[in-house]
Amino acid sequence: MPKKAIKFMIISALAFALLNVFVKSLDQFNVYQIVFFRSVGSLLFTFPFLLFNKISFVGNKRYLLIARGVFGFIAMTLFFASLKHLSMGSAVSIRYISPIFGALLALILLKEKIKHLQWLCYGIAFSGVLILKGFDSNINSIGLLYAVSSAFFTGLVFVILRKIGNNDHPIVVINYFMLIATFFGGILAINEWVNPSGFEWFVFFSLGVFGYFGQYYLTKAFQISEVNQVAPLKYIEVIFTVIIGVVWLFETYTMMSLFGISLILVGLTLNFVFKR
Repeated sequence: MPKKAIKFMIISALAFALLNVFVKSLDQFNVYQIVFFRSVGSLLFTFPFLLFNKISFVGNKRYLLIARGVFGFIAMTLFFASLKHLSMGSAVSIRYISPIFGALLALILLKEKIKHLQWLCYGIAFSGVLILKGFDSNINSIGLLYAVSSAFFTGLVFVILRKIGNNDHPIVVINYFMLIATFFGGILAINEWVNPSGFEWFVFFSLGVFGYFGQYYLTKAFQISEVNQVAPLKYIEVIFTVIIGVVWLFETYTMMSLFGISLILVGLTLNFVFKR
C-alpha cells in the first residue's frame, strides 16, 4: 500500500477523533442539528476550493457521488446518535467493524478477494463487539444498534469511494456528501431546533473544520488504495478517541471494555498484515 495512504489515514483519524469529542460535548442538541452544522461548516471549505481551482461541482460519477452522499449522511447520523448513548471509545470501536462490512460488500460488488486468514481476523474483531456488549454496563441496545448500523453504511461508503476511484476530485466527492447532509440534516432538525449560544457556536463550526480535513484525507486514502487494505487503518481513530475521552471528558473504561476494544484493534491490525 502506498505510504501516502497510511499518512492520510493517520491525519484523518486524528481529525475525526477531535470531531467526536466536540460532538459528544453537544449532547443537549438534536443529532440532525449537529449533522447540519458539521456539514455546512465543511461547505465553507469545499465551495471556495472548487471555485478557486475552477473544478466542476457536477463531477463525473454523478450517481455514485449522490449515493456516497446519501449513505454517508445515514452513517454519520447514526454514529452521532450512538455517541449520545455510548462512551466515545466504545462507539468508535463498534462503528469500526465497518471494514468487515466493507470487505463483504467489496467481495460481492467489486470482486475483491478476501484471504482465509482475514475471515479469522474479522471474527476476532467482531468478538470484541460481543465482549463490549456483554461486559460493558455502559453499552445499551439502542446505542449498539446505532453504532453497528453506522458501521454497515460506512462499509458501503468505502466500496462506493473505491468505485469512484480517481474519476472525481476528492473535494468534489466531499462536496456532494456535505451538500446532501446539509440539506437533509437541516430539514430534519427544524422541529427540534435549539439556537446555540456563546462558546457553543465555536464548537458547532469547529465540527466543519475537523470534519473537512478528516473527510478529505480519508477520501484521498481510499482513492489510491484498495478497500481491504486501507479501511482497517481507521482503527487509529479509536486510540486517539479513547485517550482524548479519558483526558478531556474523564470517561472511564473497565478492563473488560478495554479488552473488547483491544480485540477489535487486534483483529483489524492482523487483517491489514495478512492482506499485505
